[in-house]
Amino acid sequence: MKQIAILLFDDVDLLDVGGPYEVFLTAGRLADRRGEGQTFDVCTVSADGQPVVSYGGMGLVPSMSAGDAGPVDVVIVPGAIEIEAVSQRSPVQAAISALVGQAKIAASVCTGAFLLGDQGLLADIPWTTHFEDVAELAERLGSTGGSPGTKWVDAGNVVTSGGLSSGIAMALHLVERLHSRDLAVATARQIEYQWDPEAGIIAD
Repeated sequence: MKQIAILLFDDVDLLDVGGPYEVFLTAGRLADRRGEGQTFDVCTVSADGQPVVSYGGMGLVPSMSAGDAGPVDVVIVPGAIEIEAVSQRSPVQAAISALVGQAKIAASVCTGAFLLGDQGLLADIPWTTHFEDVAELAERLGSTGGSPGTKWVDAGNVVTSGGLSSGIAMALHLVERLHSRDLAVATARQIEYQWDPEAGIIAD
């Protein structure tokens, strides 16, 4: 079973969290229905295990704290409208450091790429983020690795995605990578999402 952890923090974008969560939850349910067992176990974590308030005011209750998550196959770092303010919160940065340090794959949705960049994870690799923010992140990183308008970029142990709903496309790509294209296609059909498996970039 693949362990998936999604980070929560105050002011997080809901779709960045809910999109990938629903993809992995649905993929696991479909695989179990087909007699393959529970292939994915998805949970949410916050820095201290306490509830957070997302952008727009909806409350979210995590499964556990980042410190209690342990080793995971994938950690997903979502974005926020005011990502600079989030970047300056030391508990969030510490939580990301702890999570990615024990994860096989670190993934981001939208401006969550800024938080991976803060950890030094985007140095010398191709990446993407929301199309409006590619230039700013490239300037911050001193990098030309940005791919504006790309749904997702798979650079091996780091996978980034574009804005908001692109996190769904990336999560479906990860279902394909970690399990099979057949399950990814079935999951996209189940959630009625028009998924193009070729809409991203797999780095050499």
